[in-house]
Amino acid sequence: MTRIGVYPGTFDPITYGHLDIINRSLPLFDEVIVGIAVNSKKTSMFSMEERQELIRKSIPDTSKLKISTFSGLTVDFCLEIGAKTIIRGLRAVTDFEYEYAIALTNKKLALDVETIFFMASAENSFISSTIVKEIARHGRSVESYAPDVVNEALIKKFQNQQNK
Repeated sequence: MTRIGVYPGTFDPITYGHLDIINRSLPLFDEVIVGIAVNSKKTSMFSMEERQELIRKSIPDTSKLKISTFSGLTVDFCLEIGAKTIIRGLRAVTDFEYEYAIALTNKKLALDVETIFFMASAENSFISSTIVKEIARHGRSVESYAPDVVNEALIKKFQNQQNK
């Protein structure tokens, strides 16, 4: 049986915090799927295709890692592809409260799907895609928080918005 873990998120854009969770989860699974979710509550800066490309250019080159997109519930996506584990990262206590409620709900919806949590590394504990976008929006580099390809994409995105 193949052990598949799903790391869901909007990844708008991917950060070093996300990459840390991906790299730390790889040894635990035969396959890790980075699942880019359509989140009806969020307006994304990058299109689904742009997010896929930024992730592809940022992740380690390994056959164990796949990128996929999905809409709807993460737990339903897991059931659809045969994954038994949802991978989540925790930065702070506030993340825990939110993630704990979702994990309990997912467990009720699918008894066979577990959620595992990775504590953010100290150097990544404050990074979020929202913070990264806000820094870039004000013309500052995000190279300390996200891969170069993301920094370049954000610069280009904000320059295009200013030129309109």
